[in-house]
Amino acid sequence: MTMPPLPFRKKAVLGLQHTIAMFGATVLVPLLTGLNPSVALFGAGLGTLLFHVLTGLGVPIFLGSSFAFIAPIVAVLQSEGPAAVGGGLIAAGAMYIVFSAAVKAVGVARVQRVFPPIVTGPVIIVIGLSLADVAVNQAQSHWGLALVTLLAAILTSVLARGLFKMIPILIAVLVGYGAALALGAVEPAKLDAIRAASWVGLPPFHAPRFSWTAIFVLAPVALVTFIEHVGDVIVNGRVVGKNFLESPGLPRTLFADGIANMASAALGGPAATTYAENTGVLAVTRVYDPAVLRIAAGFAMLFGLSPKLAAVFQSFPSGVLGGVSILLFGMIASVGIRTLSEARIDFAHSRNLIVVSLILVLGLGGAKVPVAVGGFHLELHGMALAALVGILANALLPASLDREEHDAHATPENETASR
Repeated sequence: MTMPPLPFRKKAVLGLQHTIAMFGATVLVPLLTGLNPSVALFGAGLGTLLFHVLTGLGVPIFLGSSFAFIAPIVAVLQSEGPAAVGGGLIAAGAMYIVFSAAVKAVGVARVQRVFPPIVTGPVIIVIGLSLADVAVNQAQSHWGLALVTLLAAILTSVLARGLFKMIPILIAVLVGYGAALALGAVEPAKLDAIRAASWVGLPPFHAPRFSWTAIFVLAPVALVTFIEHVGDVIVNGRVVGKNFLESPGLPRTLFADGIANMASAALGGPAATTYAENTGVLAVTRVYDPAVLRIAAGFAMLFGLSPKLAAVFQSFPSGVLGGVSILLFGMIASVGIRTLSEARIDFAHSRNLIVVSLILVLGLGGAKVPVAVGGFHLELHGMALAALVGILANALLPASLDREEHDAHATPENETASR
C-alpha cells in the first residue's frame, strides 16, 4: 500500500529531523581536523543536493563529513595548509569517478555477486554496531539526559499518531534539550555563544590548491570509502525495500558521490560520505521520500549560513545526542539481522558460520590492517575491513563444504521430514 504524498510542512519537519541526526557527526569531523564546521555543513548540504540530482532524485541518502579522512587531513593540514587539503580531497572525489567507470565496465551484476546476503547482512550489522561505542560514550556523559531522550523517542515511535509518529527523533531531541536546560546541563559558554552569534554570516570558504604530496596522502583513502559506499548504498536499499545498485545503479551513485566530494572540498569542507545516521532515521520513521533528505540538505546549508543556528546545534549536550544515537545505530544493526533472516541463511553449515564470524569479529573488534603500496599508505579497519574479509572468505571457502555437511548429517528420517 502506497502512502499518500505528504504536504510540504510535514516534509519540512521530517527534513529538520534528518538534519539533527547528521549534525553531530558532520560538525565533529571539522572540529577534530581543524577545518571550519560551518563550511562543512554548507558543503554537506550542497553535496547531498548534487548527489540527488545526479542519481535521478530517487535515492534517500544524506552525505555528511567522512571520518575515514580524519588522520590524513590532519597530516596535510599541518604540513601544507587547508588549501592543499581541498586539492587532495578533490583528487579523492575524482577517484570515485574512476571507480564508477570501472564498475560500469565490469557490470553491476558482477559487483552484486561479490556482495551476497551472507556478506551484506553481517556487514550491515557491523555498520550499526561499530557506531555503538560512539552512542554509549555520548550517553554516559549524562545518562539521565540520554535515558529521557531515548524514552521520548521510543514512546513517540510506539504511541504517537500522525505527524508525531514520523518525527520521534526530533521530538526526543527537543524533550532532551528541554530537560538539559531545566537541569542546567547546557554549558554556559555555549549559551553565551548562541546569544553572541549573528543570524546570518558567510562561512570562510577558500579555494583549493593542488599539491602532489596532498594528493598522494588523501586520494588513496577513496579505496576504503569505496567499500563503505557500496555497503551504505546496500543498507539504504534494504531499509527502503529497493535495489539501488541496479537502479539508479552503482556507477551512478559512485559518480554522484565523487562529484559531491569534489564540491564540498572546493569550498574548503571535508570529504562527504553516505550517512548511516540518516539511514537509521529512515528505518525508525519509515518515511522514505527522497525529497525529505533534500529538505534536510537545505537546512544544513541554512545552518552553515547562520552562525546562530549552528551555535544552537553545537550546544546540544552529548547525553541528548547519545540517547537518540542508541536507537538509530541499533536500528541499522537490526536491518542486517533482517537481511540474514530474509535470505534464509542456514547457520547449521560451518561455511556460513565462518564467513559471518570473520566479518563480525574483525569488523567490531578494532582490528586495523596497514597497507603500503609504494608511497601509498592506507589503513583498513571497521566496515571496510569487514567487507573485504567477508568478500574474500565467501569467494575462497568452497561451497562443497556445505554439501558435505548436509550429506553427513542427512538420514532417511531427516530427508523424509524435509519433504
